Amino acid sequence: MAGRTRRSSNELDAAERNAMPEREYAFPRVRKEPLNDASHVRNAIARFDQVRDVSDEERREAFRRIRRAAGRYGVEMTADRWQDLGKPSAGRKSSDKAKSKSQLYNEAKSRKIKGRSSMTKAELERALQG
Repeated sequence: MAGRTRRSSNELDAAERNAMPEREYAFPRVRKEPLNDASHVRNAIARFDQVRDVSDEERREAFRRIRRAAGRYGVEMTADRWQDLGKPSAGRKSSDKAKSKSQLYNEAKSRKIKGRSSMTKAELERALQG
């Protein structure tokens, strides 16, 4: 890459995108949302509902591909349906979505939720919803 620099080590240039096989994209027909590392998987989750000109069947298949890639790269994916990807969780404020495990733990402590010290972040979120 003589004479060229990238802004980020996770950014793909056009040649790298073109060299990627279709199976490495969430949406292979339109070559959208590469799934080649954790950063791109998180991006595919966040931008899922922004992809245009794809069918519901392609979205179902993309959801399956993203879920598989999330597991491979250790990316947390909370959506159970493709219709929920890229959208804020129903009934939750955006500020709730950004809370760290430590913040959730402190809230659970203030509410005197039993068993909080051994809970995962997802378990703390569920306990605080009830």
